[in-house]
Amino acid sequence: MLRKAFLTIVLTAAGIGVIAGLMYWTQTSLPVSSSNEEALFVVAEGEGVKEIAQNLHDAGLIRSTYWFEAYVFFDGSETKFAVGSFFLKPSMDAGDIVEVLTTGQGAPERQITIIEGWTNAEIADYLQNQGIADTSDFISAVSTNDVSTIIPGAAYDFLEEIPTGKSLEGYLFPDTYRIFENANTADIIERMLDNFSVRFTDKMVADAAAGNMSVYNIVTLASIIEKEVRTDQDRKIAAGIFYERLDAGVALQSDATVNYVTGNQALQPTIAETEIDNPYNTYRYAGLPPGPICNPSLSAILAAIYPQKSDYFYFLTKPDGETVFSTTYEQHLENKQRYLQ
Repeated sequence: MLRKAFLTIVLTAAGIGVIAGLMYWTQTSLPVSSSNEEALFVVAEGEGVKEIAQNLHDAGLIRSTYWFEAYVFFDGSETKFAVGSFFLKPSMDAGDIVEVLTTGQGAPERQITIIEGWTNAEIADYLQNQGIADTSDFISAVSTNDVSTIIPGAAYDFLEEIPTGKSLEGYLFPDTYRIFENANTADIIERMLDNFSVRFTDKMVADAAAGNMSVYNIVTLASIIEKEVRTDQDRKIAAGIFYERLDAGVALQSDATVNYVTGNQALQPTIAETEIDNPYNTYRYAGLPPGPICNPSLSAILAAIYPQKSDYFYFLTKPDGETVFSTTYEQHLENKQRYLQ
């Protein structure tokens, strides 16, 4: 009787072992599908095997989190996973996936730097020179605020304020980005808009609204400040001057807006240039121009939201970039004679 019971136990255990072995083989050696379409998979800092397995399963790259974890345990790879971004395929089995994620052979990347104050056109030229995107394709893509035509399913509340017919000028946040070698125009635009949405916080939106300014107005003003003034502190003072002029109904008289119209980079536009009939010419038209004249930095945006009041009503930029402020028009003329003639 005891021998029979023992035999039964042995056979049962053997059967369970066979089933378990079959399950292990099925779940780790057979890929999810035969598809060779690459999927970008990210391993974040601090993620362990459980998190990685769950993310792989959610991405449709493995059959079972349990058996994947078992494979990693038996393989001894628990502490070998690399942090980074990787290209995986549904046709890869568990061993293939573990090899990619533990060797550190991530998706090839490169770095690009979008300079503060660049226009959309300058960004487009830069991306073409880097061999990343065609200038005309990029300009065409950013010529509308309806990003769903560029990035299907994407929605950004702050873009809803952009008037019909205006571009994404002002919202392509300047920064250094790490992008994948195969990144396309839509990928890059999405990265810049995502960055803008993070940098322009909800508190900043609320504080701007408290000052009766929309995000669009703030970005427009910030783009002028970006082009006119260099340092953080001077930008806040210049912003205060612009607000005083807006409140008084006086023209902003920004040389940067004239340069935007002419395409020049003059420290002091000619009288004829300041008389050009263009809504972006803030010598001829009071108030803010119809839209941003460049893509401003966070520094300029913060200055536009949090200006500093002062006794100044005029300022100019010296050839060396220093800002000179004046309280009266007479002082301003004297400074122009001293520094710009």
